[in-house]
Amino acid sequence: MNQHEPSQQQQFENFTASTLYCEKCRATTPVRERLLLVLPEKEIFDYLCIECGSSVGQREVTAGEKMMATAMTGRAQRRIPIRLR
Repeated sequence: MNQHEPSQQQQFENFTASTLYCEKCRATTPVRERLLLVLPEKEIFDYLCIECGSSVGQREVTAGEKMMATAMTGRAQRRIPIRLR
């Protein structure tokens, strides 16, 4: 594996859901993520059903995970294409 490629574990550390099961709608529905709470050591996000607006889950992002995601994003943006002759 290349040093610059994230491992499979790292690829899923910042996973966000696009659909979740909603008890009120009794179906899997698209969700939107809303920042619920910001603490010094983590941020808490709430997943809301797009159909009825009910809360269907939460996700926590620690300060370390956030710093790692920012670093990986910055690294990906600085890549320079290599031209082959």
